[in-house]
Amino acid sequence: MSSIPEYYAGKNVLITGATGFMGKVLVEKLLRSCPEVKALYILVRPKAGQSMQQRVSDMMKCKLFDRVREENPNFHQKIIPVSSELMQPGLAISPEDVEKLTACINIVFHCAATIRFDEPLKHALQLNVIATQQLLSLAQQMHHLEAFIHISTAYANCNRKHIDEVIYPPPVEPKKLIDSLEWMDDGIVRDITPRLIGDRPNTYTYTKALAEYVVQQEQDKLNIGIVRPSIVGASWQEPFPGWIDNFNGPSGVFIAAGKGILRTMRANNDAVADLIPVDVVINLTLAAVLHFPWCICLHHVMSSFKRNPLEQAFRRPNANITSNYLINQYWILVSHKFPAFIYDLFLRLSGQKPQMMRIFNRLHKAISLLEYFSSQDWEWNSENMNMLMSQLTPEDRKTFNFDVRQLNWPEYIENYCIGTKKYVLNEDMSDIPAARQHLRKLRNIRYTFNTLLIVFIWRVFIARSQMARNIWYFVVSLCFKFLSYFRASSTLTI
Repeated sequence: MSSIPEYYAGKNVLITGATGFMGKVLVEKLLRSCPEVKALYILVRPKAGQSMQQRVSDMMKCKLFDRVREENPNFHQKIIPVSSELMQPGLAISPEDVEKLTACINIVFHCAATIRFDEPLKHALQLNVIATQQLLSLAQQMHHLEAFIHISTAYANCNRKHIDEVIYPPPVEPKKLIDSLEWMDDGIVRDITPRLIGDRPNTYTYTKALAEYVVQQEQDKLNIGIVRPSIVGASWQEPFPGWIDNFNGPSGVFIAAGKGILRTMRANNDAVADLIPVDVVINLTLAAVLHFPWCICLHHVMSSFKRNPLEQAFRRPNANITSNYLINQYWILVSHKFPAFIYDLFLRLSGQKPQMMRIFNRLHKAISLLEYFSSQDWEWNSENMNMLMSQLTPEDRKTFNFDVRQLNWPEYIENYCIGTKKYVLNEDMSDIPAARQHLRKLRNIRYTFNTLLIVFIWRVFIARSQMARNIWYFVVSLCFKFLSYFRASSTLTI
């Protein structure tokens, strides 16, 4: 097998979803590690008042491209934007661009998808299934196409506990579903969605399973590859540790925990946190089973944010994980809703707009969408990944490393948390001493509040009851005797 950079030398690559999280990392990696690649054609649509050219220009200014910018200041000349819209027939690619793409493209990377778990079924079907069909149709017209790589998800078949590297029968024939939903209004589709998706948790996993089947149907006409990452997080090594640019997936949870907003989360303490670094995914890996439980993961998140605190935290980072629904609801009431109510009441009295309850409601909605994945375990077969690894040259194993067995997870989580601080929240690392001082103030406030609460309980409940006073004095005297005994034993030992 020739080296990877040699393979891409002189090749034209088409990438969908290039302005998204994974797409940007793919573009950067190709430009930096395969410098002889001829051109990267990226499908882009105007968005939020920005033209196609503006979006591409903003993308190339991103800090992600600092390394490749230093090595090749003219790297942007290899990026060729193509106007496209996944929601439109034929992807809204002009006839001139179709002619150009079919004449020159060698490899297609299909990264574009909606990753919203609560996306309406019609919209998810259009973006994840119909757009894939149309891209495959375009690929069949390409005269020099060598490979079509489809980015799926390890959870496309999450209704199974053991998942092999095969395409399972779809829950429904995609064409029949598309034809059936075409005439239905949104209300009817919304009502029947739960019955359609069945034992899958959301429309995202459902439509990604359908998309895999659609891709498989073209295996006799195209060279097809499907990559199934699990929960994609910050970079491990490249282009630098901890790079992340969004609140999706665990990033929002980590930030909420670091700000002291998230204090409880419903998950299985022993369930594996199936995180996979984005650079590992882009190095063409299948998501591996990572034996790194959620309780340990969150412990490292708390420790990291105490060493490198976020600015203006609401409370000191501290969160607990429970798999019990009632216990979790209790902690949501005590640690989330009650403090939010008090804080909003203070804002109202001071003439400001209340906001904390709204923030917590959004947080609870986001976490509820993750509960399905944080409360269960899956086993994935990875024989194809191991076979691919064995065929790489020693140099490629270093440059395109996807062996997660080498990953130091506590160090990775530390870099992940720092990455959210630097790249998502744009906070200055030089402000960490002030942030630590803020956490110390929050700690003192908490101690003062707890002391006042104990005094209040004493005055209202204990001081008025002889039995309660007797119990209180017994507990205090027992603690005092224990401390006295411990002190005496220590002195004797010395």
